[in-house]
Amino acid sequence: MVFYSLTAKEDLKNIFDGLLSWPKHNLEYKHVVEYHADILDICDSLDSKSFHFNAHFPGHKRFGDKVFTYRRNRQTCWYIIYNVDPHGNIYIQRIFSNHTTTEI
Repeated sequence: MVFYSLTAKEDLKNIFDGLLSWPKHNLEYKHVVEYHADILDICDSLDSKSFHFNAHFPGHKRFGDKVFTYRRNRQTCWYIIYNVDPHGNIYIQRIFSNHTTTEI
């Protein structure tokens, strides 16, 4: 099962809001909804993965032991930082992109 920390839930809200108001590219609402849904789908499927990669970067390790990298396009990579309990439950701690990594 996949669980989201309060911070991860806030990250998801901020991702949605950020995509809607992104000054660099005007994204249509439908596209933003689909983009956000894709990220949620990735998160919700983490408990079905047979292998979980260890976090390597100190900025990632501050939030969790594992990381899933979702490359959306050539410029954007999403990092989902999480922990796994002994029963295989996933606890997502943070979700952020390579564009905001320096702010984390």
